[in-house]
Amino acid sequence: MISVVLLAYREEESLKLLFPRLIEQLDSLNEEYEMIVVDTAEPQDNTKGVCDKFGAIYVNQEEPGFGGAYRKGISVMKGDKMLVLDSDGSHNPIYIPDIYNKYITGYDVVIGSRYTKGGKTEDKMTSRIMSHILNGVYRIITGVKAKDLSTNFRMYRADVVREVKITCTNYDVLEEILLLMKLKIGKNFKVGEIPITFNKRIAGESKRRLIPFIISYIKTMFRLIGIRIKGA
Repeated sequence: MISVVLLAYREEESLKLLFPRLIEQLDSLNEEYEMIVVDTAEPQDNTKGVCDKFGAIYVNQEEPGFGGAYRKGISVMKGDKMLVLDSDGSHNPIYIPDIYNKYITGYDVVIGSRYTKGGKTEDKMTSRIMSHILNGVYRIITGVKAKDLSTNFRMYRADVVREVKITCTNYDVLEEILLLMKLKIGKNFKVGEIPITFNKRIAGESKRRLIPFIISYIKTMFRLIGIRIKGA
């Protein structure tokens, strides 16, 4: 079964548009699935009502930040495959069959990638430059051979995700979980990428704040170096 996990913060309007497209692609896979939306600890809008309308499981995060929401989604999911994508519509569900079909050929993680051959992004140039630098640094730190380590469009082996202990609070959890999975699985860890176009969000505003984002990644960079050295 596929557990689809969406992390939401005031994404009521985006989810109204995203759910029909998501369900269409999931139905095409002919596999059982569940949709889980992790909302803020204190609801900010009617996300729950939208989830009820489309048959999604609605839960509230208990720990702070993007990382806290990620952990909540992991604790709730029941599937053997975990599919994560942004709830703001920047990740087009049309790529889900490609990600799924690659995953079932024997991968531990398949990433919907902006930077592999054929991938594109509608981000601003400054964001692209920062993202390429970030990915280059973390590729060296983690040893994970993928071009887009900082995207949230992924399908994971759920059994391994449940076993690793992720601790990051912010978006750096995306690099942390890849390193921990790599260390858990060992030399047979297999990561693949499918080219996607990263779109602008379909509604609302970005919740990412630049300064906390940078500080968080710098701290995580040194911590992951320590984890990799210890686990090597």
